[in-house]
Amino acid sequence: MHQVEDGRFEFGDNWCRFLKGLSETRILKAEESLKRILRLETLSDKTFLDIGSGSGLFSLAAWRLGACVRSFDYDSRSVACTVELQQRYCRNDKNWIVEQASILDEAYVRSLGKFDVVYSWGVLHHTGAMWQALQNAQTLVAPGGLFCVAIYNDQGRRSLYWKEIKRLYNRLPNGLRFLILWPTFLRLWGPTIVRDGFRGRPLQTWQNYYINARGISPWRDVVDWVVGYPFEGAKPDEVFEFYQKRGVRLPTLKTDGAGHGCNEFVFMKEDTGMRP
Repeated sequence: MHQVEDGRFEFGDNWCRFLKGLSETRILKAEESLKRILRLETLSDKTFLDIGSGSGLFSLAAWRLGACVRSFDYDSRSVACTVELQQRYCRNDKNWIVEQASILDEAYVRSLGKFDVVYSWGVLHHTGAMWQALQNAQTLVAPGGLFCVAIYNDQGRRSLYWKEIKRLYNRLPNGLRFLILWPTFLRLWGPTIVRDGFRGRPLQTWQNYYINARGISPWRDVVDWVVGYPFEGAKPDEVFEFYQKRGVRLPTLKTDGAGHGCNEFVFMKEDTGMRP
């Protein structure tokens, strides 16, 4: 894991490790996750934009579901991970383009055109300019298209606490980062592991995590949470009102309640028959 000059965590390091354990089961879980959140059984004949592609897993899932995919990420190693999956599963297929770019680069955003599905799960709150990123992303949705976005839930003071934890982690030398990572892991998973043990079901929640976590391993998810900086969040109604003013409606919302995880939104630009 590397630290860059602006204190931004390079997520690609985490995704490189994740790809070493990627299996067909996890890919199928990612496909099911996409179908569930979009309420579509296939993406055949649809264009799919993956903003902040990370490991490339969901770009791959969209491609396998029939979409013509375009992926981009700000982090060079995340781009390398996405390219690795592209080369591994669909070498030289022109229906999947991978690029390095930023959603905050308005000239690049304008060059992209419009897409039937725009997907950005757990990305835009790490840009350092979340509301501008949210604005730029929604301009890429075609009329009748879907915009799937997941944004960290704003918990007020607790979110400010986590922001300082993340900032501290990224300022520490590599050899000392375990002082943040392991206590946080125990804080997040310790009670669950103990509870499963007392119920006579050791590690059941851990083993079942892939079913509910989009094919992502629980350990990698913890690392992603602890180290992800820059870090912002928003309350569900703030995101809803932001997009309502921009002419998109919200047919699907899944909140994290009072938790620190992501609220999932699916917006639709216009009701032209493409119903989630």
